[in-house]
Amino acid sequence: MIRKQILRYTANQRTNHWLVAILFFMAALSGLALFHPALFWLSNLFGGGPWTRILHPFMGVLMFVLFLGLVIRFWRANFFIHNDGLWLKRIDRVIKNEEEGVPPIGKYNPGQKLLFWTLLLCMLGLLFTGLVIWRAYFSVYFGITTIRWAMLLHALAGFVLVLSIIIHIYAGIWIKGSISAMVHGWVSRAWARKHHELWYREVTRDEHPERPISKKG
Repeated sequence: MIRKQILRYTANQRTNHWLVAILFFMAALSGLALFHPALFWLSNLFGGGPWTRILHPFMGVLMFVLFLGLVIRFWRANFFIHNDGLWLKRIDRVIKNEEEGVPPIGKYNPGQKLLFWTLLLCMLGLLFTGLVIWRAYFSVYFGITTIRWAMLLHALAGFVLVLSIIIHIYAGIWIKGSISAMVHGWVSRAWARKHHELWYREVTRDEHPERPISKKG
């Protein structure tokens, strides 16, 4: 009997993802509270200014450690292949949800791969600059000029990370079935075949999947 659904994410992978997501929002909100006086009211979510300063770097480090868990699990699937370039050239069809004639791709599309590597670079940037400006433990080892540059780069990396996550959330909502896959772990065979045909072939051993017939005349 052929199973109607395909496992896309295991329970451990989904738990890892959502823990990173929760820590991201906590670190982002506490970081915004420390970034500008107009946003300092957000510190009330963490028990006030002193507690926000204490908790923010610890949440950031924990987020990075858990994110490494995702990197270890998924980095191989995020290498670019030849079809990714062809897929990007026909991104207009993908946006219109007209994927007939679009080259088949693996478990992740090129947009998801770009996001993956952007997130990793931002996380690394936030980690190293965060250590430099972490007054309680490390900032005493650096000069004021280095600390100022680290603060600027930390804010820049945080800004790019927030924008990337917004794009990630929007794409997850736009492509129906993506959020459900990260909640329940399973996707339909039709979904996998349509959006990630090479991955579908790999997990089902179906070398010649039938693509949906275009409704256009």
